[in-house]
Amino acid sequence: MNDIVNDEDIRTLFTKDKTFEHIHHLYGTPPNWSRPQGFVSLSKTILEQQVSLASANAHFQKLNGYIKEFTPSEILSLSDEEMKACQISRQKAKYLRELSTAILERKLNLDELSNLDEADVRTRLMAIKGIGTWTSDIYLMFCLQAKDIFPLGDIAVINTVKELTDIHNREEIYKLSEKWKPLRSLAAYFFWHYYLCKRRR
Repeated sequence: MNDIVNDEDIRTLFTKDKTFEHIHHLYGTPPNWSRPQGFVSLSKTILEQQVSLASANAHFQKLNGYIKEFTPSEILSLSDEEMKACQISRQKAKYLRELSTAILERKLNLDELSNLDEADVRTRLMAIKGIGTWTSDIYLMFCLQAKDIFPLGDIAVINTVKELTDIHNREEIYKLSEKWKPLRSLAAYFFWHYYLCKRRR
């Protein structure tokens, strides 16, 4: 598995669009954000849906500290009241339980995903209630280091594209992303890097 962020691909991306050279000039090279494959990382990504990373991390740490080990069986052992005490919303508690059940019933094997192509990974993940396109995108990039993912559902990425290109229509943004193929994950990393550095996060 090759890192999304590497010197050769960065040079190639610069030839495709000078926007990335501009970001690099301002803030340098983005980190190669990555996470281990598996249940813990996918659960964290579910908790990150539609909330700030800081809030999601706080909720995850509270949940992780409450149970003996972060496993599907431990998650399923928790009552609604215990989930609420860990600041896990009713909806996200349901999603974590759906994921846990799918793994325990062997409907989803996360260890197999690294051997599949992007479309098959999406199909398997999105068969689980609570896992949509954004969650699949993040797992593909961060956990599987998939090279050509453009997370059109990510607010930080989209707002950064709007700011730097003055293109505001999502269809037009997606059309623009076509020119960054096959390095759209690296493009997204640059946009996240810009977003976070500009806000000093």
